[in-house]
Amino acid sequence: MSGYPDPYHLFIDEKNAMPRLGIKDAFAKYGATLNNVQWSVSAWAPDGSLVVSLWAHHYRKGPPGTVEYADSLDRWKGPGNAEFRRNIAEAFSKRRKVRLVVVSTPETEHVQSGSDASEVKKDFDAKLELIGEVTELNGDNYVFRFAKA
Repeated sequence: MSGYPDPYHLFIDEKNAMPRLGIKDAFAKYGATLNNVQWSVSAWAPDGSLVVSLWAHHYRKGPPGTVEYADSLDRWKGPGNAEFRRNIAEAFSKRRKVRLVVVSTPETEHVQSGSDASEVKKDFDAKLELIGEVTELNGDNYVFRFAKA
């Protein structure tokens, strides 16, 4: 495993932890195919669930037995953002299940500034043991909540 902090240490059996992956391979773990590996951060899986890539540093503790990721859509721009907006709006309105790919980087300030995140080193980790939903979508702000499947 990489040296990046993993907020899911409570959810992972370290003996069986999978090595980090690239984004394409992480999404493939759910059977999902990205529209564009350069900018897509969400895709629909064959089972109708939405697979999302969320930054590890956007983790926050949720209600007991859950973890959450929260961020704002206005933090970044580009075609991946437009696609992500559409996908999470559909997942929220239709109450679709959400599957998680955690993306970690040591360059969190670069990400938070809204700069091009394709320029930073990152690792992707499919969290197959978790299933979630979009619990809040209020303007540009969103929250995903996950629990063990």
